[in-house]
Amino acid sequence: MTRGQGPTVRRRRLASELRRLREAADLTIDEVSEKLECSASKVSRIETGHVGVTPRDARDMLELYGIAGDEQEALVQLAREARKRGWWHAYNEVFTGTFVGLEADASSLRAFQALLVPGLLQTERYAKAVIRAMRPDAEDAEIRRRVAARMARQELLTDPSPPEYWAVMDEAVLHRTVDGAEVMAEQLYRMVTMAAQPNVTVQIVPFGAGAHPGMEGPFLIMGFPELADTDVVYVDSTSSGLYLEEPPDVRRYALMFDHLRAAALKPDDSVEVIAEAAGRFAEEAALPKKVPGNE
Repeated sequence: MTRGQGPTVRRRRLASELRRLREAADLTIDEVSEKLECSASKVSRIETGHVGVTPRDARDMLELYGIAGDEQEALVQLAREARKRGWWHAYNEVFTGTFVGLEADASSLRAFQALLVPGLLQTERYAKAVIRAMRPDAEDAEIRRRVAARMARQELLTDPSPPEYWAVMDEAVLHRTVDGAEVMAEQLYRMVTMAAQPNVTVQIVPFGAGAHPGMEGPFLIMGFPELADTDVVYVDSTSSGLYLEEPPDVRRYALMFDHLRAAALKPDDSVEVIAEAAGRFAEEAALPKKVPGNE
């Protein structure tokens, strides 16, 4: 797919433009809701991108803001395109926010994880063990559904036009045994293989680096090809996620990521460390070791 052309990013772009045009027309949210005979919360949620906007609602808002002609038609068409369904709607019980839609449209992804292999690099067995540990009360069917959804997400990295993916992990990720030595060997060799892809970079922050900015928790910075679509920081948690879009917040996390990259081993050295850890797990599981570059 072409980066930056999916429905989630289009909805975000339209929301930003509608907010800008309302402010340029010197109207408050309450005034718009009164004139259009709808709730103020609806207008607010449209402008924050939390809900989609119908072409009819978009046209009514634009007419109120004094926008006509080609500019109006272009934005109404954007509203139509923003209502299209992405592949992730097949997993709507798993993906409840806008995260996957933004991820699918990003041209760059900068991820940090302190305890786990990032989701886009996980093997199926590793993902199953992690999801099971985080959701101990979940039924087997739900676990299988969540694993399938995560595997579907990973197709992003082998897309004909993939994003640039840069993952930094704490060394702890290489030592925390998830579901046994065999699963860990498979998982770490998978990371070595993925790191060989031209659009994928993997780095490890060694224990010797001491305290580092990533100790605050995992995060992902999503960048987009269009200047109108500003970067988004997603701060992950077990039950939900926080989206940060204000420039000062994005700059802070971008600086954190730069510091993490500087503290980490160089990419080639990181791959060697990952391969060595994989070899140790393979030996423990009585599996043949693999040579980096020949996976």
